[in-house]
Amino acid sequence: MQIAKLLLVEDERNFGIVMRDYLQMNGFEVVWCEDGLTGLSKFETEPFNLCIIDVMMPKMDGFVLVEEIRRRNDAIPLVFLTARSLREDMLKGYRLGADDYIVKPFDTEVLILKINALLKRSGEQLMPDTATAVKLSTFQLNYPLRELTHCSGSCLKLSPKEAELLYLLALKQNLVVPKSVLLKKIWKEDNYFTGRSMDVYLTKLRKYLEADPAITIENIHGNGYCLRSANTEKLS
Repeated sequence: MQIAKLLLVEDERNFGIVMRDYLQMNGFEVVWCEDGLTGLSKFETEPFNLCIIDVMMPKMDGFVLVEEIRRRNDAIPLVFLTARSLREDMLKGYRLGADDYIVKPFDTEVLILKINALLKRSGEQLMPDTATAVKLSTFQLNYPLRELTHCSGSCLKLSPKEAELLYLLALKQNLVVPKSVLLKKIWKEDNYFTGRSMDVYLTKLRKYLEADPAITIENIHGNGYCLRSANTEKLS
């Protein structure tokens, strides 16, 4: 399972260290910043799965930071973690696009559950699991090597996005995978341009698999995509 990467923006040093270490102990990769301006810079230069943001910070407060993040990415889960408990602040946070507003002090176990729920809802947990190879009827996909091998002996080297897209669809075979989930996981953005890019990759994958009519990648209008195969199994 790929580790989710969190951006933690918290100016109180002792609390920031404790939170970073606690989140790391619970299996997350954490980048901790001590002010909003640095947090925005990190967000612009590194990929993240979820952001945890304080409100009162130097250089750029949390409300402005969330507003700037939402201008760049309207889908990434955002959590305010702050001592400010005023109703007006909470309403403002949600209006700016926060997914949750947690007031200090808080239950750390509840925080972890909330983070996992948000990641699952956003599709960030649709990650390759421990399997490395998948059999698709007369094909076999070696995900780490990005090789799609046919029983005839032919072997095609896939691009990184082709391999990840096919692997994610194969792991959810005969189930509909929302388009937004695939876009956020692979392209990190869900918009018109990334959607058109994914359409191109799906067309390529269909062409690669056309030697076996038992395998289809269906466009479920308004919902997403479904890879159908009578014989899909994880090999390792």
